[in-house]
Amino acid sequence: MIQIENRELSENQSEIKISSKPPYLLGFLGFIPLVGFFVGIALVLYGLIKYKSKKLILIGFLCMTFTILAYSALFYIGFVSDFGKKGWNEHSQMELTTLVKHVEFYKIENGKYPDSIQQLETKNEFIFLADPTQMQKQKAGKTIYFNYKNLGNRYLLFSSGNDGIPNTKDDIYPKVKINKNIGWVKNQ
Repeated sequence: MIQIENRELSENQSEIKISSKPPYLLGFLGFIPLVGFFVGIALVLYGLIKYKSKKLILIGFLCMTFTILAYSALFYIGFVSDFGKKGWNEHSQMELTTLVKHVEFYKIENGKYPDSIQQLETKNEFIFLADPTQMQKQKAGKTIYFNYKNLGNRYLLFSSGNDGIPNTKDDIYPKVKINKNIGWVKNQ
């Protein structure tokens, strides 16, 4: 009896035909940037090794290409386009305005303005000292800070703007009302 059951089981197994289709629908994950790149790599490998499917390989390459194009577009819009530059300029101006408050507080605590902007760094508070408009120009490990100069009882503080050259028409200044209580000056 045991032999008959085994034979019947093996006959049923041979009748069941498992069809293995390439996972074309995974290509829809390619519309998710970054995730789509890794899905694309997997699809290309499956297409080459397991399924030998040119269509699956093409879908994989399209997934990777979409991710590359999406991130390239974001980079262009964020750093190269006028829209992106305007956004970094506004961000820079907000950071400069905040820095004026920190410089003035430093003077209250120490009786004088800092000799360099890096003296504002503390362990308890994160202060933005790097110029956001210069992010593209920064080299590995080298930070480009806002322009700061201690003038004794006054100080200069500004961003070089998109051209990266100080004292040109695209320089960015903090939004501060100039009065006798604040030591920030626009020009020397």
